[in-house]
Amino acid sequence: LPQGDLDVLFSNIDDIIKVNSRFLHDLQETASKKEEQVQLVGNLFLEFQEELEQVYKVYCASYDQALLLVDTYRKEPELQRHIQGIIEAVVPQAGSSGLSFLLVIPLQRITRYPLLLQKILENTVPDASAYPVLQRAVSALQDVNTNINEHKMRKEVASKYTKVEQLTLRERLARINTHTLSKKTTRLSQMLKQEAGLIPRTEDKEFDDLEERFQWVSLCVTELKNNVAAYLDNLQTFLCFRTHEYSLDIPEGPAVQYCNLARDLQLEAFLTFKQRLEGLVWQPLCSLAKALLGPQNLIKKRLDKLLDFERLEEKLLEVGSVTYQEEAARHTYQALNSLLVAELPQFNQLVVQWLGQILRTFMTLQRDLAKQVLQRAEGSMAQLPHHHVPEPAFRKLVEDALGRTNNQLRSFQETFEKVLPPPTTQPLLPGSERQVQALLSRYGPGKLYQVTSNISGTGTLDLTLPRGQIVALLQNKDTKGNSSRWLVDTGGHRGYVPAGKLQPYHVVPSAEELRRQVGLNKDPRCLTPEPSPAPAPSIPTVNQVIAVYPFVARSSHEVSLQAGQPVTILEAQDKKGNPEWSLVEVNEQRGYVPSGFLAGAPSPVLWGWSLPS
Repeated sequence: LPQGDLDVLFSNIDDIIKVNSRFLHDLQETASKKEEQVQLVGNLFLEFQEELEQVYKVYCASYDQALLLVDTYRKEPELQRHIQGIIEAVVPQAGSSGLSFLLVIPLQRITRYPLLLQKILENTVPDASAYPVLQRAVSALQDVNTNINEHKMRKEVASKYTKVEQLTLRERLARINTHTLSKKTTRLSQMLKQEAGLIPRTEDKEFDDLEERFQWVSLCVTELKNNVAAYLDNLQTFLCFRTHEYSLDIPEGPAVQYCNLARDLQLEAFLTFKQRLEGLVWQPLCSLAKALLGPQNLIKKRLDKLLDFERLEEKLLEVGSVTYQEEAARHTYQALNSLLVAELPQFNQLVVQWLGQILRTFMTLQRDLAKQVLQRAEGSMAQLPHHHVPEPAFRKLVEDALGRTNNQLRSFQETFEKVLPPPTTQPLLPGSERQVQALLSRYGPGKLYQVTSNISGTGTLDLTLPRGQIVALLQNKDTKGNSSRWLVDTGGHRGYVPAGKLQPYHVVPSAEELRRQVGLNKDPRCLTPEPSPAPAPSIPTVNQVIAVYPFVARSSHEVSLQAGQPVTILEAQDKKGNPEWSLVEVNEQRGYVPSGFLAGAPSPVLWGWSLPS
């Protein structure tokens, strides 16, 4: 049988054998003192009372689990015959009962001790000096059996409520019935009465202190687990950057030394540190966090049972009696409370010790890593050109070098921005103005996108669209949550297209709309008739214009506009001669904007009546 099965079957049988061996030895010594033998036997039981209770508590609490394991063996005939053959060879008197006979012997012995002492007491003269000693021994052994039974009941309650079940919502709803609803409603009513001050709340200072200590320990374990998890994630990210594998085109010198050192640390020191960290810190920490789930569930159940207990105590005071089920509920709370009060101090102490050991291990691993890195880097550091420079001076040297490099990068960026080509837009398809207006009126300008390249639909819901087609965005993902396929409307069909082949479409107003907008801005109080304006191109020919529509820059070579903002035109076309884009200056910033977003500023007029010439 595996060692785990043996531990369940025989539990602490070795401790029981040791205690009973010493007890038998002392009992045999009383045989030589026949006149005082009865009194010595009574004193001997009183002396071993505490030890007998401790060892038999553990064995009796695991007895039911041992019987369940024996039942599983009976389902395997070959294994059962093998076990039975060994038992008959070693213990012939076991008979066909086999393993069950051996397991029940310790239970029978501890329960027979009070009966044997009672028989001795009945056959002892009340006037004898041994009589009061025997009375105390009988009472003591009866208390031992009572305490063992209570301990066994507590363990059964604990095993029932410490099970953490991962149930789905459907499974939880399936467990709801009238009985559970009635219990939860009664508990909620009891809690509300206590919160309102209508009934007193049961105070248990001892348990409250233990629970507060337990919650503090649980919080420490949770925080440390989260911190170690973040540490491992950062370490994994750090190990992903392998700078030593990039070719720097530097044949020799400090760069080569750094690459050799980085490769050595990456493949050996850091990798070994990560493996040790996971095995010696992370896994024990996860086991510790899992061990906290049972007591947490017990504390939660205790609160529910406490509400039931308080309600039953009120009923007992009013009526004077409770039903059998209600009495069992009272005993359940008492068993839970006694178990937690008895074992939470030891559990808290054990968790703190375990937590301290994990922290010490973590610090030791950190020191070992630092020591390994220094040892491996010692030879390489001596060959570096700045190894003799003090740390403050070296920091200043590095900061100056980084500052110069940053200035060079900024200069390169500005140079590249000057030579970048101006923004381009796809021309509209012939005859698509009406379709664009329909989409614009229905969805608004923020939903319009333009196809950047031809799209060939492959699925039943995919669209086939030509380059330059204007569509309206309906949803930026498909039914499976894939954000790379967008649902769009072409004005006649709806379907999915690749998101990477769409770009926002900025509506450029026509020249007629611009003239209408400028006409609306004229001063209505000016009564001097103006001559009909000659047809003007959409691109203003003057340098100073205004922005008719707002525009948001999409890249560094564009500039943003606000409606009504004065704009200075530097060039009425881009570098390729495209008149749809103009180079302007706004708020001392230069960039390209759509030419259709600009209009000539109206000339200022005098207030009041104008005189005829």
